[in-house]
Amino acid sequence: MRILHILDHSAPLHSGYTFRTLAILGQQRRMGWDTLHLTSAKQGASEAEQHVDGWHFFRTPPERRWWARLPLLAQLAVITSLARRLRQVAQAARPHVLHAHSPSLNAIAALHVGRALAIPVVYEIRAFWEDAAADQGHGRTGGLRYRLSRALETYALRRVDAITTICDGLRDDLIARGIPAPRITVIPNAVDSGRFLAAPPPNRMLARRLGVHGKVVLGFIGSFYHYEGLALLVQALPGLLKLAPSLQLLLVGGGPQGKELRALVDQLGLQGKVIFCGRAPHAQIAEYYSLVDILIYPRLPMRLTELVTPLKPLEAMAQGRLIVASDVGGHREMIEHGKTGLLFKAGDAAALATQVQHLISHPELWPTLRQQARAYVESERNWHNSVARYGAIYQRLLAPVP
Repeated sequence: MRILHILDHSAPLHSGYTFRTLAILGQQRRMGWDTLHLTSAKQGASEAEQHVDGWHFFRTPPERRWWARLPLLAQLAVITSLARRLRQVAQAARPHVLHAHSPSLNAIAALHVGRALAIPVVYEIRAFWEDAAADQGHGRTGGLRYRLSRALETYALRRVDAITTICDGLRDDLIARGIPAPRITVIPNAVDSGRFLAAPPPNRMLARRLGVHGKVVLGFIGSFYHYEGLALLVQALPGLLKLAPSLQLLLVGGGPQGKELRALVDQLGLQGKVIFCGRAPHAQIAEYYSLVDILIYPRLPMRLTELVTPLKPLEAMAQGRLIVASDVGGHREMIEHGKTGLLFKAGDAAALATQVQHLISHPELWPTLRQQARAYVESERNWHNSVARYGAIYQRLLAPVP
């Protein structure tokens, strides 16, 4: 079975989107399926094809005509350039299925080519991109761009041959739009637990270099977006330091809110307590995880975080890390309070501090929480079981019509 995946972007760019893609592709290959991979012009690549870490990607050149730079029409340019490139690749490779991943621009291009070449189209929704754009300041909720993006999504959903999504929150939202539930399959985020050691020993050299050896370390590893709530975490730190003066906070990653976070740290006089580690190569991420006693995920309450499950907490669970997270819907799908982690009221710095204080004050809870988190990932959130769900979808689409 040959599956042509149509993607917004891919490696060598780093994002949760990219990591999920590579996990899916790797597992599909291990299952004996042949995969091909095409990115839209949003990848920003100049090459027609590119090899990255053993993976071959077809790239899409951007639309060069003048109108492609105009507001809103730029989105149309992404669709037209992608459809043109997709048709070239599909005619040469003859895939059995076109598997388009968010955003809807990819699905619409896939529909155009799929109908022309009689190839079924699967559309995978990883998030509602209009919500992410609104949170990042690229438009406003309910504005023209927001409504157009939502309309394009619904247009695609009603026409594709099958729909997958990453969590129940997104599935429920689609059903509320009128999409029949039987057409939607949840393929949840997962991890390859075999890649991670349960509670690995700390990297002492790295700990000494960062100045955290022998201290209780709080941490966040990921992208610095507003919706992650990292400012809330920094605001909670002074109160925590009154009870545990030796605490250190590691922030590993980067993103749009980095400058604001550094300014907040300076404003609160926390320069010696908050360490900005910058972005770390994916191969070294486990070393940073090994230094952190408690991973904090303070996502703020909004549509994006209520509906979408993140990948990073699962990576932390796989390594037996302690987790404190806000009680947004995306977290509640993965974290059971008191069993695999602790939840606090989203947006409440005092509630965050209370849960962290509880863990610090009760180290006897740590081994059980770590073991239960690891066991949850191994049994319910592994990529083998998750990706296997695609099989029934593909087979149904390729079955002869009676």
